[in-house]
Amino acid sequence: MKLGKIFSRGLVLDNPIFVQVLGMCPTLAVTNTAINGLAMGVATTAVLFGSNLVVSAIRRVVPTKIRIPVYIVVIATFVTMVGMLMNAYTPDLYQALGIFIPLIVVNCIILGRAESFASKNGVVQSITDGLGMGIGFTLALVVLGIVREIIGFGSVFGSNLFPEAFAPMSIMTMPPGAFLALGILMAIFNKAVYPKSKS
Repeated sequence: MKLGKIFSRGLVLDNPIFVQVLGMCPTLAVTNTAINGLAMGVATTAVLFGSNLVVSAIRRVVPTKIRIPVYIVVIATFVTMVGMLMNAYTPDLYQALGIFIPLIVVNCIILGRAESFASKNGVVQSITDGLGMGIGFTLALVVLGIVREIIGFGSVFGSNLFPEAFAPMSIMTMPPGAFLALGILMAIFNKAVYPKSKS
């Protein structure tokens, strides 16, 4: 499979959030602002990149019976590294994302890509897959964060868009608003990408 096709599948055709509906816990929990969505997406992309690279590199030497525990150790190592870097250089974001940084370890996107793709393909293809899935995940989080922040706070990336008279819909900053915004965005995305799909 060509690298461009591998990369584009994660961005669009197999987008982790809008198509595969994976990683819903951080998607709904941290996207009340665009910057939180971007930070979570970048952290997840870094873990996807590193874990896909290592899993692909060691796939021939890991016994089949212990492959899942080995993959989890690899993923946990990268999550720990990303968490420590964020805590050192962006402590405010690290605090805002809270428990969801360590929980990247159990994000089904990460283990799913390690098991279904990186363990069966070469290093370059696996890195490309990790980047495509990670950037697709990040873009979806940012779009959801922008929608929720504009409607819920009247701002985007912390910059106010409306005059003081604007009355934000505070429900968009809460879990019900996350479900509502995600459902609408998923419907729009899938209608645009798969216009002829049977209902």
